[in-house]
Amino acid sequence: MSKPHIVILGAGYGGLVTAIRLQKKMRRREMDVTLVNKHEYHYMTTHLHMPAAGTDHHENARVAISDLIDERKIQFKKSTVQQILPAEKKVVLEDSVLTYDYLVIGLGSETETFGIPGMREYAMSIKSINSVRFIRQHISYMFAKSKMVPNRKDYLTFVVGGAGFTGTEFVGELADRIPFLCRKFDVDPAHVRIYNVEASPSALPPGLPDDLIAYGMDVMRRKGVQYKLSTAIKACTPEGVILDSGELIRTGTIVWAGGIRGNSLLQEAGFDVQRGRVKVDPYLRSYQFPDTYITGDCSIVTSPEGTPYPANAQIAVQQGYNAARNILQTVRGKELKPFVYDYKGTVASLGRWDAVGLLKVKKVKGRWASFIKKMIDARYLFLIGGIPLIWKKMIWKQKGANRNYHVPN
Repeated sequence: MSKPHIVILGAGYGGLVTAIRLQKKMRRREMDVTLVNKHEYHYMTTHLHMPAAGTDHHENARVAISDLIDERKIQFKKSTVQQILPAEKKVVLEDSVLTYDYLVIGLGSETETFGIPGMREYAMSIKSINSVRFIRQHISYMFAKSKMVPNRKDYLTFVVGGAGFTGTEFVGELADRIPFLCRKFDVDPAHVRIYNVEASPSALPPGLPDDLIAYGMDVMRRKGVQYKLSTAIKACTPEGVILDSGELIRTGTIVWAGGIRGNSLLQEAGFDVQRGRVKVDPYLRSYQFPDTYITGDCSIVTSPEGTPYPANAQIAVQQGYNAARNILQTVRGKELKPFVYDYKGTVASLGRWDAVGLLKVKKVKGRWASFIKKMIDARYLFLIGGIPLIWKKMIWKQKGANRNYHVPN
């Protein structure tokens, strides 16, 4: 009898954890597992706001996949997925075609622009290692350019669309980075403007208590952040952003953190989607194709009350655990176990050594919340790579990956 072949698409939080759990729990010669990813590394999306702003090195946001998987158990294939054919149980890659018995889709998200004119052409998004490299270099370039044309205030005006999790954390890091850049390029800090534009009436991640939101916004304002709340971006142009009020903010830098959608390959494959995401059954399988598990930003999981859970790293990691367990249960002819989301809380950084959060029902803020945020990151590193990975990242941070890189004091 041939061994079942499990194909995992994407080495994000859900896909990577699925692979690592299968690697740990499967018996010898019980199954063949192939992990497909377009990069040779896994990157932590929750860490990308720091290298984007320039307060950390991008190497701290990624880990080589070869350091995480045992290639005697998991075959890693570096390739880009071109097409998913669920009815035929095939995946078309750029260089080959894979057949499978069970499929795990964890391909991550795409930027949701909500049809805003010019957003794709003139805004940058925090979505990958290469994108944050570009944003960091662009910000430095704007400071250098401002010295060449002193009267262009738009070069030192930075607009961030979206004041949720990613937008808030990026703005906090950017505000911390500004003083160093001003010293480096001999720029008067009074000439720098940071705008955070948000369509809803409140900033910071949804679900935080009002007093924590007030605390977070006060911290940001003291750092120089100007909020435009209950305000939508109507269009992006070469001159800047046009708000729904008709106001034009002239800027050379637009960073969009206003929304994501699931990977477009799912809709192209024939899955029933809502903004690119697939509603899954209690076991994280597609209702249309029960041999396909869907995790992370590509899936919609609903609470007992029927409302969708937000797509984040926390739920994706838990989905990886559950998907791996149910694949093993299926192969072994045992009963599947439903996915139950264990919400552990939310902590959002406000820059260096400040944060706000809600742990179950306990409120945290300030340096203590920032410490907890770092411990959450360390816990994930331990989960995927153990103590050696935590140690490696700590050493990297201390020594620096690039002598030309500077983290402000």
